[in-house]
Amino acid sequence: MIAAARAARSREGIAILPTLHAEGRRPWWCRSRERIFADIGASESGLTEAQALARLRAAGPNRVAVVGRRPWLVELLARFRNPLVLLLLAAATIAAFAGDARSAVIIAVVIAASVVLDFVQEYRAERAIERLRESVAVHCTVQRNGIAREVPVERVVPGDVALLSAGDLVPADCIVLESRDLFVNQATLTGESYPVEKQPHEPPPDADLTQARGVVFMGTSVLSGSARVVVVATGRHTELAKIAGALAQRRPPDPLERGTRQFGLLVLRLTLLLSLAVVLINGSLGHPWLDSFMFALALAVGLAPELLPMIVSVTLARGALRLARKRVVVKRPSAVYGLGAVDTICTDKTGTLTEGRLELVRHIDAGGNESARVLELAYLNSFFESGIRSPLDLAVIAHGRRGIEGWKKIDEVPFDFERRRVSVLVESPDGRRLLIVKGAPEEIVALCISFEEAGGTLKSLDAAQRAAVWRHFEAMSEEGLRTLAVAWLELPKDCASAAEAGEAPLVFAGLLAFVDPPRKDAAKALAALRRDGVAIKVLSGDHERVVRHLCDQVGLEVQGALIGHEIQAMDDVALAAAAHRANLFCRVTPAQKERIVRALKQRGCTVGFIGDGVNDAPALHLADVGISVDGAVDVAREAADVMLTRHDLLVLHQGVQEGRRTYGNIMKYLMMATSSNFGNMASMAAAPLLLPFLPLLPVQVLLNNFLYDLSEMAIPLDRVDRAELERPRRWDMKFIRNFMLALGPLSSVFDFLTFYVLLVGLGFDVAMFRTGWFVESVATQVLVIFVIRTRGSPLASPPHGLLVITSLAVVIAAAALPYTALGAQFGLVPLPAHYFAVLGVIVSAYLVLAQFGKRWFYRCFG
Repeated sequence: MIAAARAARSREGIAILPTLHAEGRRPWWCRSRERIFADIGASESGLTEAQALARLRAAGPNRVAVVGRRPWLVELLARFRNPLVLLLLAAATIAAFAGDARSAVIIAVVIAASVVLDFVQEYRAERAIERLRESVAVHCTVQRNGIAREVPVERVVPGDVALLSAGDLVPADCIVLESRDLFVNQATLTGESYPVEKQPHEPPPDADLTQARGVVFMGTSVLSGSARVVVVATGRHTELAKIAGALAQRRPPDPLERGTRQFGLLVLRLTLLLSLAVVLINGSLGHPWLDSFMFALALAVGLAPELLPMIVSVTLARGALRLARKRVVVKRPSAVYGLGAVDTICTDKTGTLTEGRLELVRHIDAGGNESARVLELAYLNSFFESGIRSPLDLAVIAHGRRGIEGWKKIDEVPFDFERRRVSVLVESPDGRRLLIVKGAPEEIVALCISFEEAGGTLKSLDAAQRAAVWRHFEAMSEEGLRTLAVAWLELPKDCASAAEAGEAPLVFAGLLAFVDPPRKDAAKALAALRRDGVAIKVLSGDHERVVRHLCDQVGLEVQGALIGHEIQAMDDVALAAAAHRANLFCRVTPAQKERIVRALKQRGCTVGFIGDGVNDAPALHLADVGISVDGAVDVAREAADVMLTRHDLLVLHQGVQEGRRTYGNIMKYLMMATSSNFGNMASMAAAPLLLPFLPLLPVQVLLNNFLYDLSEMAIPLDRVDRAELERPRRWDMKFIRNFMLALGPLSSVFDFLTFYVLLVGLGFDVAMFRTGWFVESVATQVLVIFVIRTRGSPLASPPHGLLVITSLAVVIAAAALPYTALGAQFGLVPLPAHYFAVLGVIVSAYLVLAQFGKRWFYRCFG
């Protein structure tokens, strides 16, 4: 049967996915290339599309943790695991066994409606976010049908031939077929802090990961060079999945998650306290224990902010969708909140504050004269370099093709962030071998002992000449020009290694000067961010003078500067203090960028980091909000939380404002839940001390809570006052608690006043009392949103139209419900017409006093 099935599938052209055969305890990379190819059915030409599709079906998506979305029915049923929902279902069961079938049915219907409402809104929000995430999925280049094409990393399969270059994430565990100055960072797996050179695969003598020089692993990144590799293992079969399972775990809680948890604990404590008090008070006063228990459970639901997860999810999703329309893609929904909380943005200079388009404008010798020789040497270095081809190299090449006919490359030492230079060994048409070195002037000049004059004569680079070179360098730096130095050394004709040459002593050739003009909108964007309370800090690998000149051009006042070597000498405590004061960081390495971000976070700052290069990935991952651009390298894109599809700080400013708007709408719901809602529930808990009966039936409490939740559904759409957008916003539990203690008692006072009016003033019986207070409770809880939603006058800050419609509709429905057959099922009875005149006075007085109470609160605590 199995053989027949295999044969049938083979006839359909579907390849069976081969697997690596076990070979003792030695890992697969200890085998020969031929054996690996045979095991996985690979070849150097790659796969066809049909083969790749068949293998994808067999192996599954290329993810470390294959976490598919659960079916919608499972997601819906999971909502019933909420402890409060379970308690209510238990209460409905108890009521049914006690003979109160009507109460049991009503409780079940109300809970089901609330759960379904929550599920529908959150499900739609999550689907929208998932679509946004898919739009910025990481891709890699593979050979399919003999043609190189980009595919999502998740669709890479064993046997694929992939092409890697600087900045790429390695998509799977692969053996190297061809490499050219390939250096990778595999600290994720091995802890090696320095780049590791990779070469075409040969079985290593040792089985250790660090000895596998012909293998690249998933989770590592290409720092420089290029390679052609064959995919051997994907997804859960990679070494990353085996020894770094923590990568598949959830990220540590972010500020929003910590805040919602703190708020939930506060409400839970209040709920337990009031529920226990209700049961004990009612039982001691002779009320039936079952009724007391049911009423306490209903109060627990009334206090519980069961809509909070949905309000947060929908609000964040709407914020993400609004940002997407502004060409800002949010990969992690809570990053929308993070943007609103950011008070410090660390940004690179190139491509963010500048156009990111360098032009070579000068090439001078040691005497300061324009030199074709300097340009020729620089061109040879940049043309033959196979490592990270920086914008500087591209500018040199674009400046004009030089005569390189007959020249050939022998070897290279690629650029890295410690050496800050690149060395290329080339051979001239007449057989001379030159080591050409290009890099940071401080590094290059320190390695030189002589210099070349215009006629080709070599002279000693003495102290006076070194001082002259530095004067030229400083003069160009003062003009805001980016500067590189060029040097060379003639080597023996049999020298075949650039590294063996030692790169010293060198002959100084001259300096190259580049310009990267500031973006036209940079000054405006920086001014807007500073006006809204966001500090800007520039982290650059450039010379201090270059960055200072740019800051002058974009209107950023330098308040303090730190240089890389100064940061290196500081401990973490000293750096935290210095980084908080300074806003300019020059000549910094990737490790120092990461330290700066960590130091700012230790000082209590909420940090956003903008980066797009390989060297920015650690800081992007560490920042509260990592911000990258659509054209960034894969490493940076994967580490970022937010993607700017347009490299524009004005767009980022809009993102910050959207984050604050999102936070403002979340806070409206929290302030509602901790003021009028808490006040009404506290009144119900204390009512047995004043009344000989329960103020509301349990089902009436549930109905009250359901209608109130229904009215708040439009909060994510609401407008936010301009004043709320003018400074960073963070979750503040002290503010929320104080607001509850300030306005909650006011709601309770009006509830007790209503008790008196209904019983004494209007002489209502128990059924009419419950109906009257039910309508009053819904009206005050719902309408106070128009007071709470703004710090100023409600008349001066119009709400969103849908919020007005839902709120008024709920109040009208609550007032009309006693006159319907449905209302009778909840124990509601018709009210006399004159009651509504009294209700209007009570509600109006409450809203007016709530406005005064709110103004007093903001004056004292705001």
